Order: sequence, then structure tokens, then C-alpha cells
Amino acid sequence: MAFQSIRQFYVEIPPVTRFYTTACVLTTLVVHLDIVSPLQLYFNPTLILRKLQLWRLATTFLFFGSSVGITFFFNIVFTYRYCRMLEEGSFRGRSSDFVTMFLFGATLMTFFGMFVNLLFLGQAFTLMLVYVWSRRNPGVRMNFFGVMNFQAPYLPWVLLCCSMILGNTIWVDIIGMGVGHIYYFLEDVFPFQRNGYKFLKTPNFLKLLFNEHIDRNHQTLPEDRPCCFNWGGDEGQPPADNNNAEEAALNAEAARHLQQDHNQRDIPVAVVN
Repeated sequence: MAFQSIRQFYVEIPPVTRFYTTACVLTTLVVHLDIVSPLQLYFNPTLILRKLQLWRLATTFLFFGSSVGITFFFNIVFTYRYCRMLEEGSFRGRSSDFVTMFLFGATLMTFFGMFVNLLFLGQAFTLMLVYVWSRRNPGVRMNFFGVMNFQAPYLPWVLLCCSMILGNTIWVDIIGMGVGHIYYFLEDVFPFQRNGYKFLKTPNFLKLLFNEHIDRNHQTLPEDRPCCFNWGGDEGQPPADNNNAEEAALNAEAARHLQQDHNQRDIPVAVVN
């Protein structure tokens, strides 16, 4: 009976949210079980272009830390909740448009990632989801552990301030919020300006893939939030990967960077009143 309930819950998750969160969980598990090393997954333009290790373009968005613990759990739940609320809210019946947002956001983050020393972009991607959700739900009131009340659009800024207070790198927040704002502007602002037009267009093959229709009678579900999430880097230092001298040198540099980001940051996330 319990298995059937879990299965039913899993099947009812919207397709894009289900695929992305499942991929994140599986990626972290295979690293935790030492099947693969984080050094085989992190974003590295040199290895992508010269070695054609194209999988890094995807795995950089799927890895949330080598330790499967409370930090990983909160990150996954946080990603799942905002991803699902977007897909069931403003993207309801438009999963193909949601995938288009994923591809657009990932492309921009990959570009910006070439200029910023971030090895994994999953948490920046989550910040993008949070930013878009917050701008599309401006009337939702948030509560910061009973200390401070604010409207949803301020949530990304609260997270940014928490990162600064805790002494963590703010590039994760800046990239996520920046890409989220670019998407929001191109999708929700610019098309409605004088001489504006819709810049982002969903490919027809994605619409055919999801065989979707728009539910115009849908009413957005109540927005309830999880709280207390970790927004830091990877946990621990991954083992060395010595395929060749060049790749070993790149991996050694990445390992040192991961070592510096060892201290996780636990940021209390606001919840709905």
C-alpha cells in the first residue's frame, strides 16, 4: 500500500519537474556510491570543447553535493517545490514552454559560467526558477521565520543577502537572478511594450512531444513553502581523476576549488503566511 501511494505521488508530478528532480537525485546518488567522480561532471569549457565531453553541459545542472544528507535533501525539495509550482501554475498545460525556459536558462548560464569560477550550476538554476516564480506571483506574502514579512518578489534578494551575511559566494545568486530576470523580461515584459514582440518561441517538436493543451479554467493552487535550505557549494573534496596530464591538471584545480567551497551555507527560506 505504501509503495502504491509513493508510486501514485511520483506519477502525478508534472513531467518536466519529475524528469529534472529525478535526474538530480540519480546523479548525486551515483557520486555518493563512488560510481562516478564529481570531476567527471563539473563544468569545464576546455574539456567540453577539446575532449568533446558534452555530458558536462547537462551534469553541471544536476549535481547538488557528494553527500546524501540533510543539505542535499533540502536542496532537492526546494528545487522540486518551485519547479513544480511553476509547471502547475503559470506553465500549466505548457510543459513545452517550460522546457524552452530550461534550455534558454541553461544556455545563458553556460555562457556566463565560462567567465565565473563556478563548477556546478544547479543552485543558480534553482535561483532562476525562484526568481521567475516570485515575479509571476507578486501578491504572495512570505514570512522569514516569523521575523520579517515581505512580498514574493523580494525572496531572491533575501536569499542574496543571506549569502552575503554567511560569507558565501554570491555569484550563484547573481547568475540565477540575472538569467531569471532576462527570461522574465523577454517573456512577460518586452512582448507587451510598444513595438515589442515575443522573442522566445517554443519549437513545434516540443509541443508535439508533450501533446499539450491549455487549461484556461485552471486556478493556481495555494502556495505553501518549505523552509531552511542550503545554498552552498559541494561537500568535500572529490578524488583525483588522472586520464591524462591536461585533464588531471584541470581536475586538480577543480578539486582545490571544491575544497574551498566545502563549508555549506544553510539559509532559512521564507514561507508563506
